Parts: sequence; structure tokens; C-alpha cells
Amino acid sequence: MKTILTAEQIADKTDSTNGIANLRAINKFYRMQDESNLYPVNGKFNVTERAIRRARRLGMAIYGLEYCYALEHEISDIVNHC
Repeated sequence: MKTILTAEQIADKTDSTNGIANLRAINKFYRMQDESNLYPVNGKFNVTERAIRRARRLGMAIYGLEYCYALEHEISDIVNHC
């Protein structure tokens, strides 16, 4: 069984990195635990990848837990509104 980490756990595990390395590490964790292939949204796209792209478009310098929360929000928004 796959272990699903919370936003707080992912932020704690990536706390040792800074800047763009922090974002990449967080994205890696979210991609590793992605299960959107099991529950496709209209069978059209990967939810995690779309959420990461949306978070990048925000253009804000957010890192760590704040970035994790932004991804969680985007994932939730995509799943609930598509």
C-alpha cells in the first residue's frame, strides 16, 4: 500500500532545501503519490501536473508549507470543479 503524506509532512521532509530546489522536491513528492490515473477527471489529464502548472502561474515566491497548501488547494479545486 502506498503511503500518502500530508502537506505538513512533505514540507517537513523538504525543509532542508531552499528556493527552486525546495519547489522541485515538493513537486517530486506530490508526483510520487499522485493517483489521478486511478480516478481520471473526464479521462483527460493528470491532476497533479495541472495543479503544479497552475501554482507556477501564480507567480508568487512561495516555498515550503505555503507552497504545499497552494498545491493542495489547486488539486482540490481541479477535482471538485471539473
